Amino acid sequence: MSKMGSATRQIAKQRMQILFQQAETVCRENPALARRYVEVARRIAMAAKIRLPADYRRRFCRNCNALFVHGSNCRVRVQQRREPHVVVTCLVCGHQTRRALRMKKEGNGA
Repeated sequence: MSKMGSATRQIAKQRMQILFQQAETVCRENPALARRYVEVARRIAMAAKIRLPADYRRRFCRNCNALFVHGSNCRVRVQQRREPHVVVTCLVCGHQTRRALRMKKEGNGA
């Protein structure tokens, strides 16, 4: 099963890559179609039980599946409160995503 499972996951990764490429090419002319491509890619990842790569996860809104086009449908701000972080606001649905700028330092036991 492991051999078949890895082949399935490989096919799923290829399909997700193709869907994100297609979403990027059509996002300006047809944002609804790009949103559908992102939704299908996410479902493929869930069905194959694999995580979306980090660069794909950062490209869309988790709430409405809109593909981010900087300056068009998302706003990116850097906040300095507490820990420095980036706030990405989807201008389609208003959902905000926060990402830390620095990794937290691990305390050395010795």
